[in-house]
Amino acid sequence: MPKKTVQSDNKQPDISFESALHELENIVAHLESGELPLEQALNEFERGVQLARQGQQTLQQAEQRVQILLNDNSDSATLSPFSQHIEP
Repeated sequence: MPKKTVQSDNKQPDISFESALHELENIVAHLESGELPLEQALNEFERGVQLARQGQQTLQQAEQRVQILLNDNSDSATLSPFSQHIEP
């Protein structure tokens, strides 16, 4: 099964969900270090927000696919809503 890719708003090439998550983790580490100049920190933060939003959208799409599959395979299966608040 092919990996889900994340498309960025600033026309960077698509990357897999896992690669986007890894990049986001690196951005957080850089920002937490406090060693970046302000402009670079703002650019990193902006990229991090993009990755977080795209990752959230990918996860929502995956959840919808799972719900469709469960509904198609079993009328007796009950689903509880998945709610997790992710701060960008």
